Amino acid sequence: MIAEISVTPIGQGISLSKYIAKVTEIVEQSGLEYKLNNMNTEVCGEWGEVMDVVEKCHYAVLKEAGRVITHIILDERSDKKYKLGDKIKAVERNLGREVKK
Repeated sequence: MIAEISVTPIGQGISLSKYIAKVTEIVEQSGLEYKLNNMNTEVCGEWGEVMDVVEKCHYAVLKEAGRVITHIILDERSDKKYKLGDKIKAVERNLGREVKK
């Protein structure tokens, strides 16, 4: 499964990079494949592994910020396992060229 995770502390000013750094640290420590993007983090793994990471990230930011909203989008297929980048490669095959990344 691939999970798109966005953890947003509420009422903590304009710059949120210290919270994103905390989330990134937790994701890295999980050992799961991940990609940090400008607006979210993608994590790839099994259900329990991914949910464990989401929970740890959510509560780590909540502990520091006092209020947090966590958005999760899950993409899972029963016929195969994903790796990050697989979906982009499929689109590129259909286009017959690479896309901007």
